[in-house]
Amino acid sequence: MSQFNRREFIKAFAAASSATALSFPSIARAGAKARVIVIGGGFGGATAAKYIKMGDAGIDVTLIEPNKTYTSCPLSNEVISGYRDIKTLEIGYDGLRKRGINVLHDMVTGVDRAKKTVTTQGGKTLSYDAMVMSPGVEFHYTGIDGYSEALVNEFPHAWKAGEQTLILKRQLEAMPDGGKFVIVVPKGPFRCPPGPYERASQVASYLKHHGKNKSKVIILDANDSHSKKGLFNQAWTKLYGWEKEGLGTNGMIEWVKGAEGGKITKLDAKTKTVSSDFVDVKADVLNIIPPHKAGKIAAVSDLAKADGWCKVVPMTMASAEDPNIYTIGDACIAGEMAIYGNPNSNFDMPKSAHIAMTQAKVAAAAIVAQVNGLPPPTPYYANTCYSIVDEGYGFSVAHQYRVENGTFKYIKEGSGTSMMTMPDKSPVPMLYRKLEAEYADGWVRNVLADAFG
Repeated sequence: MSQFNRREFIKAFAAASSATALSFPSIARAGAKARVIVIGGGFGGATAAKYIKMGDAGIDVTLIEPNKTYTSCPLSNEVISGYRDIKTLEIGYDGLRKRGINVLHDMVTGVDRAKKTVTTQGGKTLSYDAMVMSPGVEFHYTGIDGYSEALVNEFPHAWKAGEQTLILKRQLEAMPDGGKFVIVVPKGPFRCPPGPYERASQVASYLKHHGKNKSKVIILDANDSHSKKGLFNQAWTKLYGWEKEGLGTNGMIEWVKGAEGGKITKLDAKTKTVSSDFVDVKADVLNIIPPHKAGKIAAVSDLAKADGWCKVVPMTMASAEDPNIYTIGDACIAGEMAIYGNPNSNFDMPKSAHIAMTQAKVAAAAIVAQVNGLPPPTPYYANTCYSIVDEGYGFSVAHQYRVENGTFKYIKEGSGTSMMTMPDKSPVPMLYRKLEAEYADGWVRNVLADAFG
């Protein structure tokens, strides 16, 4: 689509959606390009930069990201089990550069919201008219007595894919038959809600297929339930001898919920023993996933509030603290928790790659509209998340959201998980699970191409 046609499309769309278009002032400076800075080059930030430039090639877009290669967290658990090479999840930023985006490999150390400038570790000061803040998450190494960031390579979290993923893979490979692989799950919200349970499945798959059938995978969970629980339990029963919840049960995988001892409060690093008020568990491999908060720069910029997360305006993903900054991805809270303060809501947007990309596209459309002095288009949010529990066995969840009366609204119609049974209550054919595993591979290749290509 030509630049002229794209601009005309935006104008026509906005005019159709609002009769008061002229009341929306442009942020573009007279005689100069509008400047947009994107902080963070993950799925959300890369997508935002790309779609802003696609929406209006006249906008000067700068993406600031310290790493030259991005590694996808989705499907990285397959690297731990050996089913996937980590290089299949790596991608660079040349695709964005070819689109005319300025990619700066540096670390943002400060944001002056009054002056609309950012400063970097490399000594640069850059000005912006609008900003997309997509810093991901920061880990808080607190809450477990005896645990600290200094132990992160001894007890890797592998919740940012890359070297930590490979460390955990090597530890699993060295674990003896009869050993215990212990996963400590923090209280939500955290990045990739089904991730810990997919990881347990992938570890169990490795053990089963490498003659380590006497081993255990123990999930000590600060939460009392988890994402896709029914589907995971069904898969664990079929594949790994799952029978019921609790420590010391039969089967290769054991899940202990928070109310029954899953909330870990103490670590003895010398013996690799973690403890709660109810249980003590000695591990051979200990995978501690720390609690999450919004990335550090969000807090430094005073965009993340007391609960550690960024609040947003549902129509545009603009920060609730600053209308010129759009906070997207894992750093933000979007849903009933954000609006009503309900921490137990099932209808919050999950912290996932797919939802980050959807939020990025909403923010990009709003910024392009704002640059052109037009109202933002009506947003629509969607999420897809696949979990692979064994070679050729996958399932998924889909979520849809819209905005009603200025708040996020979960759309039940069209949302849901993979079937647990067929409509006649017969078992789901394994072909379905195999196909979903194949779809997952296609999905990750497509989203990497969409965000970075």
